[in-house]
Amino acid sequence: MNLTADLLPQPWYWAALAAAVALLAPAALTAPWRRLTEGSFSHAWLGTIVCLLLLWTLRTGIYPGLGLHLLGATACTLMFGPQLALIALALVATGATLAGSIQAWSLPINILLMGAVPVGVTVLASGAARRWLPSHFFVYIFANAFFGAALAMFVTGLAATALLSATGAYSLDFLRSDYLPWFLFLSWAEAFSTGAALTLLVVYRPQWVASFDDARYLVGK
Repeated sequence: MNLTADLLPQPWYWAALAAAVALLAPAALTAPWRRLTEGSFSHAWLGTIVCLLLLWTLRTGIYPGLGLHLLGATACTLMFGPQLALIALALVATGATLAGSIQAWSLPINILLMGAVPVGVTVLASGAARRWLPSHFFVYIFANAFFGAALAMFVTGLAATALLSATGAYSLDFLRSDYLPWFLFLSWAEAFSTGAALTLLVVYRPQWVASFDDARYLVGK
C-alpha cells in the first residue's frame, strides 16, 4: 500500500487516474449529501476523515510501496454508505499526500487500492450478509463489521500483491513470502478495531451508522 510515483510503469498511473475519476464522479453525484445536514452526521463524517488520516500516517515498511497500516474503510462504509465513504477515503488520501505520506502522482492509484477496493468488498460482504444471514444485532457486528473488515483488508493485500507482481515492481515469490502474509495479521487487527468501533457506535450513536436499522436488527429479536 502507499504506492510510490516511480514504482510502476507510467501507463498504470494514467489508467488509475481515469479509473479514479470514473468512480469518484458518479459517487459525488449520487452521494446522499443531504444526510450531512442531519444533526451531527456531518461532524461524524469529518471527524472520521481526520481520524483515518492520522491512522494512515502511522505505517510501517522498509521497501518502497510496501508500507502497512490499517485502513478503516469498512467502518467508514458501514457508517456513511459507499459513496460518502469513497469520497471520504479519497480526501484522506489527498490529506496524506499533502502531509507527504503519499506522492502526488501516485494519489489516484492509492485511492483505488486503499479506497475503492475495500469499499467494494465491504458492500459485497454486507449484501451477502443481508441476503443469506439472519437479521440480528450480533450477525450485523460479526458478519458486516468483523468479517467484512478482515475480508476487505486481505483482498486489498491480494490486489496490491497482484498489481506489484503484474507490473514487475517486485517478484511474486518475494511478495508471497515477505509481504502478503502480513495482511493476515492486519486483517485481524482491522477486524477487531472495526468490530469494536461499530459495536460502540450502534449502541451509543446509531444515527451515525447508515447501514444499521433498529427495526431490522433489534425489534422482536
